[in-house]
Amino acid sequence: MLLKDASILIVDDDPDVLTAARLLLKSQVKEVTTEKNPENLRSVFSKKDFDLVLMDMNFNSSINTGNEGLYWLRKIRELGSKASIIMITAYGDIDLAVRSLKEGASDFMLKPWQNDQLIQNIKELLKKRTGKPATVAVEAVRGIGGLLGHSEAMQDVLKKIEKIAPTDANILVLGENGTGKDLVAHAIHQQSLRAQRPFIKTDVGSLTESLFESELFGHTKGAFTDAREERTGRFEAANSGTLFLDEIGNITLHQQARLLTVLQNRQVTKLGSHQPVPIDIRLICATNVPLEELANEKRFRKDLIYRINTVEIMLPPLRKRAGDIELLARHFVKQYKEKYFKPNLELDKKTIDKLNHYHYPGNVRELQYAIERAVIMSDGEQLLPGDIVFSPIESREVELTKAPESINLNVLERNAILLAIEKNNGNITKAAKELGLTRTALYRRLNKYDIE
Repeated sequence: MLLKDASILIVDDDPDVLTAARLLLKSQVKEVTTEKNPENLRSVFSKKDFDLVLMDMNFNSSINTGNEGLYWLRKIRELGSKASIIMITAYGDIDLAVRSLKEGASDFMLKPWQNDQLIQNIKELLKKRTGKPATVAVEAVRGIGGLLGHSEAMQDVLKKIEKIAPTDANILVLGENGTGKDLVAHAIHQQSLRAQRPFIKTDVGSLTESLFESELFGHTKGAFTDAREERTGRFEAANSGTLFLDEIGNITLHQQARLLTVLQNRQVTKLGSHQPVPIDIRLICATNVPLEELANEKRFRKDLIYRINTVEIMLPPLRKRAGDIELLARHFVKQYKEKYFKPNLELDKKTIDKLNHYHYPGNVRELQYAIERAVIMSDGEQLLPGDIVFSPIESREVELTKAPESINLNVLERNAILLAIEKNNGNITKAAKELGLTRTALYRRLNKYDIE
């Protein structure tokens, strides 16, 4: 649908807001209707439906729930309206705005809005109503924190990042190994209001029980045997910025309890101290393990899941990103031909065909390493199909998946454990992470299968 053909309803109890929005839109759309009292919505919608509704999150009305916007959002949907709904909110109501997306809103914007951005968002929502995808400049799609992709799957991810980055909502990033979860965390921080403040990353899945509290919360001098000086923990180091906890699916129940306490109280206490320190962080977590699966197995606390994933971002595997493989391959060729002083190197068409027909169990990371190796080893000015060699580690995993010698579950589990230990050169912590297990759970399985 074109903007000029749209009918728009604006619902806000501030007459200045209604006037500003009406003046902005009246020359660009077919019809603008304003309504100061949301309790009149039933009467308004009984006369006609609208293509789009702009609605405030808070009203002085008889409902008085503290989140009136959500109440009236539900009422509009109950009236059967198919209108796209943009919630207008102040910065302090960000959590409610994010919740509104889950309950059927199409978008939300912060007050005071930018006129150009509001018009653009309305145009995009109207185009979606007719099934026509919004026109997105390729460079804009490629330019968020190093994330590349113009497939529909990645555009959805990039759009979500743009929406949630300016908020303080806690984010959970899910996806297979090698899909770029750390890039998403960086992109969210760079696009946030905390961009000039610290970004602290911690691989919590690799922390032992003894190091977990010291690394995250800090310790005082003499708190334990090797504590020769006071240490600031990652939470305190990230204060006023963003804390990224990677591989959170691998922490133990005890660690989860400690983490939940800190997130609830918004303060940390160093080991060896009784003085709590207030913290102000934006939390981003990531894992390759479905947390719902862990929770169902009693391995992850559901109350912690709710705490860390106000908004969830699912990164698609590379095999499901149609059209992105060539884009990524050309990007990596450009990156590495400059790094290794081979300025004339280009991809042969047959090489692109080979890249497009591979299944990438190691995702973007595997593609990147394959391109880097090919650039290093190449002698000519064309990267030929024979120059592309995919990881034998990933290939072996695929072979094991496709043709196991036995379908007995115990045999399959034992083989998977042996493969993970071999792949990680005997490092139990990394092997456990690869398997989606805690160290303790992996040790139990080592004893079960008599693996030394």
